[in-house]
Amino acid sequence: MRVSQVVGCQKLSCSDMKHEYYLVPDIDINPERVFMVMISEASPTNPSDYYYAAGQPLFQQTTVQAFQDAGINITSIKDILDLGVYLTTAVKCGKTNYSINSNTIEACSTLLEKELALFPNVKAYMLMGDIAIKAINLIAKRTAQPRVIPAGSTYKIRGQPYFFKGRRVFPSYLQAGPSFFIEKSKRKMIADDIRVAMELL
Repeated sequence: MRVSQVVGCQKLSCSDMKHEYYLVPDIDINPERVFMVMISEASPTNPSDYYYAAGQPLFQQTTVQAFQDAGINITSIKDILDLGVYLTTAVKCGKTNYSINSNTIEACSTLLEKELALFPNVKAYMLMGDIAIKAINLIAKRTAQPRVIPAGSTYKIRGQPYFFKGRRVFPSYLQAGPSFFIEKSKRKMIADDIRVAMELL
């Protein structure tokens, strides 16, 4: 299955996004073999930095490093996929500013909801940053479920057991992009969260 063939935005009308950088994973994947979904913020403003781009894209470099920090012996996105971990973004277009409008997150969360529904055997969701956390909470609200992640700073709320549709949810920090290498204090927390999540697989 190719996710990009079954999940797509027809409007591309969010005014705060760069629609020319619209990206949905375009990889062949067996949905039955996905056991964890890692959701980061938004597509990169340079498509060559995306998880599934050729070569050594930035999102691959920082995500591979995050898994290595967690003590997991991998060297590529393919290795991560082989573990049963699928990587995607909450927002499918590139940002124009540092922040993303709430309306944009809500609109794109409908795509994320369809995307997550493709994977019946997921045991854990990793929410990498505030945008991913907001997106999951919006999906829960729209489907008459309780709020998944409470309000508050990530460092205060992480490490607690949260659930979405019966699956464990881990609020963490953004691992995709240049800030990962800069914010070293968060790297250990990201590694700890990945380590605990992987124990469920």
